[in-house]
Amino acid sequence: MSETITVRRTYKYRLYRCDKKDRKLHHKIDMAGDVWNHVLALQRRYYRLTGKYIPLKDMNNHVLKLRNTQRFVHWQELYSQACQNVCWRLNEAYKKFFARDVKRPPKFRQVRKYKSFTFPQRGYSVEGNRVVIGGVKYRFVKHREMNGKVKTLTVKRDPLGRLWLCFSVIEQVSIKQTSTGESGGFDFGLKTFLVDDAGRSYASPQVYAAQLHRVQKLNRQFSRKQKGSKAYIRARKALAKAHFDVANKRRDAHYKLAHRLCKEYDTLCFEDLHLAGMKALWGRKVSDLGFAEFMKIVEWVALKRGKTVVKIDRFHPTTKTCSGCGRRHELTLRDRTLNCACGLVIDRDHNAAINIRTAGTSAECQSEHKTQHRLRTRVDGTSPRP
Repeated sequence: MSETITVRRTYKYRLYRCDKKDRKLHHKIDMAGDVWNHVLALQRRYYRLTGKYIPLKDMNNHVLKLRNTQRFVHWQELYSQACQNVCWRLNEAYKKFFARDVKRPPKFRQVRKYKSFTFPQRGYSVEGNRVVIGGVKYRFVKHREMNGKVKTLTVKRDPLGRLWLCFSVIEQVSIKQTSTGESGGFDFGLKTFLVDDAGRSYASPQVYAAQLHRVQKLNRQFSRKQKGSKAYIRARKALAKAHFDVANKRRDAHYKLAHRLCKEYDTLCFEDLHLAGMKALWGRKVSDLGFAEFMKIVEWVALKRGKTVVKIDRFHPTTKTCSGCGRRHELTLRDRTLNCACGLVIDRDHNAAINIRTAGTSAECQSEHKTQHRLRTRVDGTSPRP
């Protein structure tokens, strides 16, 4: 049985290195950072004088007028819609701050650290493995074909100074549903990455912990270099390369585990954790496990395979409740085994996984709709911007 759905996904390709051409794109990214800082300064000054916020439409019109002045004529090297997209990004950042999704308002950025600019509609053309930007052709590594209609193009640079093309595409994805009839509950832990309701454990590679000595050594070398020197730049890139390798290895392990779980189960039940609070308590290890990133990957793989991901409420007492009789217990973090009066002696993580599966399958009808709605909002064309 197969089903076809419309999704919005991103294809990322690396540009072939060409120093002469690359300088032009780096310059455009720097200009986007200059636009960001200028618009942010206008917003802060306007709020300080009037107590009001400049609407997005007015800000877009103001930036387009500034491009025609002698002082900001260099902004014309950046496509007009790319300039407007910078205003849109700032507007979205303020929206998140006003909605209290983030704690701090947008801040000024160093131009050399600004990462990308976006063509929302036009300003570029794609010809095979080449893209034309500003009349200049750039070759990129087209390691896979794009299927569907390209909506936006983002030119991005990473801390190593490499340039990437990110195409946001709307396409039709065929879902091949292979039903196993199995439902699984999974408990996230610090000692063991995941424990399922059958008692099986899934370890995390803890890539950062394995590379910690190397990263610390590169950090020490970087801190001793004179800022702005060639040795400083080399040390900074070496440190960025180490972090890049760690992130890639962690992502690879997450994808392999996600495909394994989606192959074995039709319904996957997880607990919605308060990761910010966990990071405040245990810090680096929680970041190294990357559970938030893993959940995004599981949801995407489950969507492509026609599986269901259910998240239960974080306040549900999965650990303290006996999975046999339902009696509540008071457990500390040192108590690794639950001993119940009903005679059940079970590992606390295994017990929590059973309770997560029970709660997830009982609320599956209500949670499935919410999860699928969240997924489709993230990946298909319902959002006006990528």
